[in-house]
Amino acid sequence: MVKLWRCEICGDPYIGETAPDNCPFCGAHKNYIKDVKQAEVNFDVELNEKDKANAEHALQVEVSNAAFYFCAAKKTEDAEGKLLFKALGKVEAEHASIWRKILKLDTVPGGNDSCNESNKENLEESHSRETKAIEFYKKAAAESENQKVKQLFGALVVVETDHLKLSEERLE
Repeated sequence: MVKLWRCEICGDPYIGETAPDNCPFCGAHKNYIKDVKQAEVNFDVELNEKDKANAEHALQVEVSNAAFYFCAAKKTEDAEGKLLFKALGKVEAEHASIWRKILKLDTVPGGNDSCNESNKENLEESHSRETKAIEFYKKAAAESENQKVKQLFGALVVVETDHLKLSEERLE
């Protein structure tokens, strides 16, 4: 029987017989995808100065990464690379949307990061970007006293680690 599911990280709904292994929108793992009636989704959280600064930085990171990936999807000479970078761009754009909601912004700012035509160079850049995001998100999660903010940063560490593995597999 088809059900309605909801991701507790991005808040987006999913229709399917079972919850997906990963949110098709933000990449969060299955433990964050609940029956719509049980999902706890709340982006209206009080941010202290440190959490606000970290959320603003996270928004910039995600906007930058989304712009880079969309650029790489257009420019890379590798057919699989085009698909990978397009998918990563969509996920990173969804992450930016999460921080937009937390920061109560009307829109996500635009990004204009450049990329390369070389798939290998784009994969190396991806690896660097994901490594930096993971390090920052771990630090931001540890610094936060707000459980929702900790949850978001923690979930995104796992998703960005998945992205890191994708680039590592292709660089071997």
